[in-house]
Amino acid sequence: MTSFVNPWSDPRGSGYHILQSLIAIGSGGPQGTGLGKGNQSQGAFIPERHTDFIFAVVGEELGFKVTVLVVAAYATICCRAIKIAFNCRGDPAGSGMAVGLMCMFIFHSFINMGMTTGIMPVTGVPLPFLSYGGTALIVDLVCIGLLLSIHAYNPPPKKDVWSTG
Repeated sequence: MTSFVNPWSDPRGSGYHILQSLIAIGSGGPQGTGLGKGNQSQGAFIPERHTDFIFAVVGEELGFKVTVLVVAAYATICCRAIKIAFNCRGDPAGSGMAVGLMCMFIFHSFINMGMTTGIMPVTGVPLPFLSYGGTALIVDLVCIGLLLSIHAYNPPPKKDVWSTG
């Protein structure tokens, strides 16, 4: 717990992961260092860079602008899931499932991004669609497939062209 509060207290031990992640994100700047040109990520300073710390690699090699786009993409997926849940007015099971899938997606994204930026303790939660790993990717794709299925069976109400309201 002390390494979460102050990772500089043990920079070669329990604080190593988060410090290397913060150095990588900071060294990326707005433009990034370029694909495959990150000192921290390619120099093997970031542990588990292909799974748990992929957001730090994106921040270092592609820069702040792309990390903002990644966060915006996750926010867009979550907003669409909320819209799908609201369109399930007559289907409480579909609405509940859409909200549950959205919450799982939000929690995984928030925990991973928070972990790599030092806001949350280091855990082994993968970043949806970006982290390497077959099981996590399959689960993410199944969740998106379920959301699309819920949307297909509960289309939004059509507006009448001739109505005045």
